[in-house]
Amino acid sequence: MHSLLPLFIAIPLGAAFLGLIIAKLWRGVGGLFAFLSTLSLMVFSFLLLGSSPSIYKMGGWIPPVGINLVSDGLSTLMLVVINTVAFLAIVFSIKYMELYTAKPKYYALFMLMMAGMNGVALTGDMFNLFVFLEIASIASYALVAFGCEHEELEASFKYLILGGVASTLVLLGIAILYSTTGTLNMADIAQSLSTHGANKASLFALALLVMGFGVKGALVPFHAWLPDAHPSAPAPISAMLSGVLIKVLGIYALTRVIFHVFGFTPTLGAILMGLGGLSMVVGALLAIGQDDLKRLLAYSTISQVGYIILGLGLGTPLGIIGGLFHLLNHATFKSLLFMSSGAIEYSTGTRRLSQMGGLNKRLPVTTAGSTVGFLSVSGIPPFNGFFSKLIIIVACVAAHQYIYAGIAAFVGLFTLLYFLRVQRNLLFGDLPESLQGIKEVPFLMCFSLVVLAVLCLGLSFLYPLMSKTLLASARDALLNTSAYIKLVLGG
Repeated sequence: MHSLLPLFIAIPLGAAFLGLIIAKLWRGVGGLFAFLSTLSLMVFSFLLLGSSPSIYKMGGWIPPVGINLVSDGLSTLMLVVINTVAFLAIVFSIKYMELYTAKPKYYALFMLMMAGMNGVALTGDMFNLFVFLEIASIASYALVAFGCEHEELEASFKYLILGGVASTLVLLGIAILYSTTGTLNMADIAQSLSTHGANKASLFALALLVMGFGVKGALVPFHAWLPDAHPSAPAPISAMLSGVLIKVLGIYALTRVIFHVFGFTPTLGAILMGLGGLSMVVGALLAIGQDDLKRLLAYSTISQVGYIILGLGLGTPLGIIGGLFHLLNHATFKSLLFMSSGAIEYSTGTRRLSQMGGLNKRLPVTTAGSTVGFLSVSGIPPFNGFFSKLIIIVACVAAHQYIYAGIAAFVGLFTLLYFLRVQRNLLFGDLPESLQGIKEVPFLMCFSLVVLAVLCLGLSFLYPLMSKTLLASARDALLNTSAYIKLVLGG
């Protein structure tokens, strides 16, 4: 299976450039290339499930000299999440993006963003981690501004500035690591630090990386760009940003560096739990009273990412399982909610909750999809969000972190309360006169909503199987740094 690894980067890069070139003759080719690319990559990611960890040596160069792509349980989980959500976002985009012009450029930027995220998930080299992170980031800056209106341009500019600061912090941290260890290979750095110990320079580099990836992951207090960027982007891009991008460029990269490069310690765990608890509370509080549906969902994303970081910060097998399961679940239900908000805006022409009501009378599929998303993010059984939150709370109790368990339970109840308000104002009551003529969105948009809604329910029942396969493999990959070093560098 290692021969599949470079395809996760080569296919979207090729689709991006070829799509733009051929679009001069046939404008519809961009959407076709994007659909076929994301479909094939989704299939390839599922083919990796159950396979043994593997490494692809670029050009045949042996690590740590050469560049390598690494597939283990954690990167396989991320590839499944990235490419599944991307495929559904592209299907949703086919009709939704008729509201916009320059669609070939949209699909090219989308493919570049995918190539960057897949590269971040697979690379075993710190500098190439930065390169792929920048490819995905720059494409996302342009996609946030794709509408070219005042709101989109302002949000994209703020995102670009803070993203540039984050990238600078990451690059500086990598440069310091290189100066202290003499290598850029993650496994080689880990071996050097475990042999000689971490000095003040490497600890400073770690602090820079935590801040840089914290901005990319929208952790409080590094979250200022997200509430503007997510609402301003087209709905499928909002789904990608919230469901996938911040997890890959922020949460995954931070987790990989902490567990596999520096090594997890109780101090690092306390920092992660602190960031997670703060993000949960602040995100939930800021979501109260929001009248813009997508802005409310953006603040909710900050809160839900806090659960993921809290579970990973516990450092226990159960906590890591809970964090990874919530990462998978959040990618599902938050993508569903952002696409549902896009479907609502597509039909009604507004995102303002105060201007809507009674949508269940005209938009049955969108109503059903958004209701499933609301119930999932609020942690209502039997939907997937309930089980991952429960696992994280139980893991906190088992680790004697009772305060964090209480915070997680309180934020879950708070989430339920403000989403009940959204549900009441959005879907029920009287339909305004201005919305009497609205109708359900096209079939392809409904298709993505239905598939994600089914996943929100199906993942709950699949948990017993996933906890022993996909999630267990990702957990073991995180906890066994020596196995990662041996995989990359050999015996």
